[in-house]
Amino acid sequence: MEGALAKSPRFEIPGIANVVEGNGGLQKVRISSPGAAGEMYLHGAHVTSWKPAGREEVFFLSSKSRWEDERAIRGGIPICFPWFGGKADDSNAPAHGFVRTKVWQLESIARASDAVTVSMFTESNEDTKRWWPADFRLVHRATFGSELGLELVLTNTGTSSLRFEEALHTYHRVANIESARVRGLDTTHYLDKTDSNRKKQQDGDIVIVSETDRVYLNTEDAIELEDPVLRRRIIVTKENSHTTVVWNPWEEKARSFSDFAPDEWTQMICIETSNVADFAVDLAPGQQYRMKALVSIVDF
Repeated sequence: MEGALAKSPRFEIPGIANVVEGNGGLQKVRISSPGAAGEMYLHGAHVTSWKPAGREEVFFLSSKSRWEDERAIRGGIPICFPWFGGKADDSNAPAHGFVRTKVWQLESIARASDAVTVSMFTESNEDTKRWWPADFRLVHRATFGSELGLELVLTNTGTSSLRFEEALHTYHRVANIESARVRGLDTTHYLDKTDSNRKKQQDGDIVIVSETDRVYLNTEDAIELEDPVLRRRIIVTKENSHTTVVWNPWEEKARSFSDFAPDEWTQMICIETSNVADFAVDLAPGQQYRMKALVSIVDF
């Protein structure tokens, strides 16, 4: 499939969006349009880069990331599905589900003005049913332009209802995590995963001063990441997402990951559009669920 795809011109827009070999020999769609440059791998339908015209790279990507089958890429936007974190009833199941290490299929590439939309999909098969019995089709649609649009669309293709968690596990690049600020979650309750999942309430801006792993509950408003060193604000708005995860491993936890270089934890923060924990989604047979995020940048 992959070799045939690389030779097929039917998906490509010459000079604008091309299927090429990426790191580790994994295939990716490379976008070079007047609106933005970007990359999206078929491995996990994983967006690894977005640079709006005239601006710096928006996402963090670890220099030690493993570009291999069955391994998640460290950075960019991994997709967590159909569970978040460890699987509650199976400690041997892959963390954050199985789609982020699966080779997806390219569905379409389309251009509208200066933006390029890449759609990839994956479906249930014998391998996925080892871990999760549901029949499904999942589409990830990314629109690269002056803003980045992200859309996860799940269709229940089976005859039984299913329940799933999902997250766009977005690694935002910052100049220095200790000077970054996250706004938009003041007074929101969250589960503190570094403190036995105790429920707490946010007071003011989020300032990262230690390992941070929080699931903010019942969130629908826009989130703002301010980086005074890079002199920019990243705004994340969303639709049909009811939780927001904020994560930074800090020094000690980062050292336990072989795919983080020393001190790289100071250059990233994850702000994740999601539906997890008690906000997992129930989907009846034949029904579809669409979660969206829109990332934009304001310079200051």
